[in-house]
Amino acid sequence: MRKASRATVAMILAIALYFTVSLGFDGLRALTSPAYGLDEVWRSQFIFVLGGMLGLGPAGLIKLAAFFAAVKLTAAVVCGLHVADRFRALAGGKANSEILEGGLILVVLVSILSVGPAVWSNNGADVRDQAIHLVLAALAIALCMVERSFDTPAETEEAVEAVEGAAAEVALPKGAGWFSPWR
Repeated sequence: MRKASRATVAMILAIALYFTVSLGFDGLRALTSPAYGLDEVWRSQFIFVLGGMLGLGPAGLIKLAAFFAAVKLTAAVVCGLHVADRFRALAGGKANSEILEGGLILVVLVSILSVGPAVWSNNGADVRDQAIHLVLAALAIALCMVERSFDTPAETEEAVEAVEGAAAEVALPKGAGWFSPWR
């Protein structure tokens, strides 16, 4: 089963690296653009549809585009931190998968908010891109769950026994029996 664990870690690392590069370039391109990415009509079509549904004017569209660019860049940075954490874990230690899960939540939220307007505006290319993001995020979350299942149960059992033992010492005075009102 150790090979499955290494394959799982490799897939998680590859997906995190994909989101780092993909969303990082998307966010940087939009944030460095003079109009926050609104000048690329096909890539920002979901901003126009969302802005139309929310009744936003030109300044509101720019703020919405800047917000989405910042969220994409934040998700890319979080995924990049997880990649760095994975490489640190190669030297010794254990990688924290909660970092990646936080970034994947951002990816899923942005993808869901983007795919709806893409479907309504009949933009097949954007639907495909967002569907790929959703599938990869779901796969990464499933792989994180599989990776957690590879944790040794002995460590978990020892931790539970230590907590239960400490709780029993604090809760019960010496020589006290269990309370049973129906005896």
